[in-house]
Amino acid sequence: MRRQLRVLCAMPELAEVEWFRKQWDIGRGHEIADLRLHAHNRVFRGTNTRGLRKHLVGTKLERSTAHGKRMLFRFSGDNWLGIHLGMTGKIRIEDPGFRPTKHDHLVLCQRKRALIFTDSRQFGRVRFHHGPGEPDWWKSPAPEIVSRDFDQRFVDQFLDRHRKAPIKAALLMQNGFPGIGNWMADEILWRARILPAKRTGKLTAGERAAIFHATKFVVKKSLETLGKDFSDPPGGWLIHQKWKRNGLCPKHRTPLGHATVAGRTTAWCARCQN
Repeated sequence: MRRQLRVLCAMPELAEVEWFRKQWDIGRGHEIADLRLHAHNRVFRGTNTRGLRKHLVGTKLERSTAHGKRMLFRFSGDNWLGIHLGMTGKIRIEDPGFRPTKHDHLVLCQRKRALIFTDSRQFGRVRFHHGPGEPDWWKSPAPEIVSRDFDQRFVDQFLDRHRKAPIKAALLMQNGFPGIGNWMADEILWRARILPAKRTGKLTAGERAAIFHATKFVVKKSLETLGKDFSDPPGGWLIHQKWKRNGLCPKHRTPLGHATVAGRTTAWCARCQN
């Protein structure tokens, strides 16, 4: 059985979300025969659950995409289902006779399987839209990090708008760095050799460039490992030491520093990052 990352106890980030998105791929092209949901649960806040049931039953799952920490599933008949995993949300497949428990908030029943969204703490969210185009709530001002539009100019302009914020806080802002969360932000800053608490306005041009290149690298490699088959990132990454009380820098084997920055548990190496 594949060893799973210690980080998975935390909120899913870009690469984990990509892996979860693909779990429903086996259901593409197959009809939704029935739908079960806990209509009054918090994950459906602001969602017309009656419309969701009315429009989705009888449709077929056509395709899906992810942006940052969110997923969007398109069904036939111009129907769109958005899912945000929150802290504990998961997507999975079960046999067709599956019976949902209290944490299985949405079950899409197909003839050969059940497509399930579960979330024990209900910080996630399910949204629905019926219409010919992508819903307004899906649109984002931030380009995908793997795209060409996410370039040095975009990063510089975003950082200029948040000059007073610690750089760790800026990296966690989804309208600038979609999909980046706690562990990815620490990984980026460790590779860029920048202290997490350093004010964004104090960064040099060279440090901004280092953040841009480290962000591209961390996202690309994470999608090739976690995003592909839920396997671990390479052994020399900070993530393997970040959550340990006595964690060591993968480069120098010196003890990592730990503190709360931007409201999140943060790890760094005082020798690498200054």
